[in-house]
Amino acid sequence: MLRQIKYFQAVVRCGSFTEAAEDCYISQSAISQQIQALEQELGLTLLERKNRRFTLTAAGKHFYEKSLILTADFDKLCMETLRIARGEVPQLHVGCLQGYSGQEFQQALAEFTEKHPDIALHISNGTHEELYEELISGRLDLIFNDQRRAFYEEYQNWILAVRPCYIELSARHPLATQGQVELAELKQLPCILVAPKKQRKTEESFYREVIGIQGEFLFAENIEEARLLLVSGRGFMPIEGGGSPITGPSLCRILLLRNGQPINRNYCVFWKLEHTTDSIQEFGELLKAQFPEM
Repeated sequence: MLRQIKYFQAVVRCGSFTEAAEDCYISQSAISQQIQALEQELGLTLLERKNRRFTLTAAGKHFYEKSLILTADFDKLCMETLRIARGEVPQLHVGCLQGYSGQEFQQALAEFTEKHPDIALHISNGTHEELYEELISGRLDLIFNDQRRAFYEEYQNWILAVRPCYIELSARHPLATQGQVELAELKQLPCILVAPKKQRKTEESFYREVIGIQGEFLFAENIEEARLLLVSGRGFMPIEGGGSPITGPSLCRILLLRNGQPINRNYCVFWKLEHTTDSIQEFGELLKAQFPEM
């Protein structure tokens, strides 16, 4: 029956028995016979035929839409079974926004590895643009990233959290005594960003044009270097993911405001729908479960 279902899908997709037969490398009479056999097996009419044209019945439309899920699952099952037969180790490549201050991604990693010790999990950190490019190219299966673009239909796009922007700066700075700070108060203080050289212009453009930071920008290669600059009083650093506390007496974290209001950011999980596997779906669900507020 599965082959008959795929013939039926081809007829609907092509809108023609002739084109579907060519696409499936069989004769037109043969594909017509297969569709009739499928209808007899189901005990209902899928296609209303009139001369050389046809229309889907209500039952046929329902069967077609649901059968697409069935055949996609079957094809995925076959691929996964073949990999097991070949002794291939299943892989999952995930990426997380560098500098994200929350623990949700780490918790999802811990739960996933405990449930699936047989899956080789590869983890990357990067800027928004680095993660975006890695996902587009297929080098990453799933990413946890901030939202800077409109959602694309080809991707799974889940908003997991909406968090206000915070900054870190030296605990000795006069602003550190405040629980919050306006963008205008930071004009004379350099903004420190963690980004590789090729991403610096993009990161600066985002924080200047979207967030509204107007002062000088300094760049660090990693979070440790950035915090050394902070401790020495060289500037402030925007923090991804909110205002969870930090350890040590040398730094403080305060809320960033624009015109008296917090600057909210969306944090999301993304993956290509056409590349969805059970492990990608499950990791996404585990990550989503770490954000009960959504």
